[in-house]
Amino acid sequence: MNNDQETQKRNKAVIVYMIIVALVGLALGLSDAVWANYFRDAYNVDAWQRGLIEFPREAPGVLGVFILSGLAFLGDKRLSLISMVLSMIGLIVLGLVTPPFSIMLIFLLINSLGMHMFIPLYDSLGMSLAKGGNYGTIMGRFNSIRTGFGMLAALLVFFGFRNGFFSFMRTPMLNFLIAAGLFAIVFCLFLYLMRITEDTKAAKSHFVFRKRYTKYYILAFLFGIRKQIMFVFAPWVLIELLGFGADYMALLIFVGAGIGVFFLPMVGKWIDKYGTAKIMIIEAAIFIAVYILYAIVSAGLHHGWFLGVTAIVGVAVAINIADRTTMYFGMVRNIYMRSIAVKPEDVTPTLATGMAVDHVLSIASAILCGWIWVEFGPHFVFVFAAVLAAANMFVALSIRKEGRAV
Repeated sequence: MNNDQETQKRNKAVIVYMIIVALVGLALGLSDAVWANYFRDAYNVDAWQRGLIEFPREAPGVLGVFILSGLAFLGDKRLSLISMVLSMIGLIVLGLVTPPFSIMLIFLLINSLGMHMFIPLYDSLGMSLAKGGNYGTIMGRFNSIRTGFGMLAALLVFFGFRNGFFSFMRTPMLNFLIAAGLFAIVFCLFLYLMRITEDTKAAKSHFVFRKRYTKYYILAFLFGIRKQIMFVFAPWVLIELLGFGADYMALLIFVGAGIGVFFLPMVGKWIDKYGTAKIMIIEAAIFIAVYILYAIVSAGLHHGWFLGVTAIVGVAVAINIADRTTMYFGMVRNIYMRSIAVKPEDVTPTLATGMAVDHVLSIASAILCGWIWVEFGPHFVFVFAAVLAAANMFVALSIRKEGRAV
């Protein structure tokens, strides 16, 4: 095959993968983004129960490592097919019925397993399409597309819940069923992608541990705890303390995603231009500020200091949007890992191992923070998050000092 044919085939694969990324973003916006309101409306959970739910929701992050490794011989695209099927099964069942709480957790786990399998595959597949090693630029572009369609999903959720088309109080839950249909289309697109490109097969070990990757795993360790606070307890300030419903939460996601559409490509270019270490330092500094503000706002709401202060709603909303926006720096860790990889075959299993480290801590921290919230108050959860962000900055500074990050 000559160079022109190879370029044409690669360009076609990039377009197909962009469509996949867009549909996955839309499907996640209709399902994963509204779990908190689903748990509250359909099952009336409190902060402690909300933390416990994270065990079946995050345990697949660890289980997925063994599945990806055990089935590595299938290749990344075939594994993506499996992940789409699992995601569909969970959403179809939860969309058609509201099962007893314990049964719901089983199908939540199945859906979550599908998505957690796809997380390292998504990054690995995306970076494999990068030309000339511009990993930040290509991943920024893909993430911008996914975020843009997440923005569209947020609009659909907002209007759907506002006019009663979507509801967690009755079945069928159409947002889950539509998301399942989108994953079915993605399944078909992966079949086509397999026809036009070769598949990447990961290393066969369950875990990849090299001394060279130590700081990547530390970053994954810290991110696992901090991410759980951002995704679970930061929205809970608005849902539990301020009474926000799924429609208004979707509106916040819409605004954050709208910022992300323009912000993500810039982050990708900054990573390529300035290096991963500098971007991680900036990310940590912003997170420290965000979580200190969260601690102040949640303490005031919890103790009643802000009674009658309507402006506090605006402050809480602004912090939430800033929190969501800064999460767009998240790709920097995986690009850092790719930049220090000993060999290309290390990338997918190492990202999967990092995900396992991330999720072990996610599960423990969700339960711990749920207990802290109930026993001591929500503000202590965010003080804890600020401390973790400070530790993240220390690691990023050490990486910059070593000069190993590109």
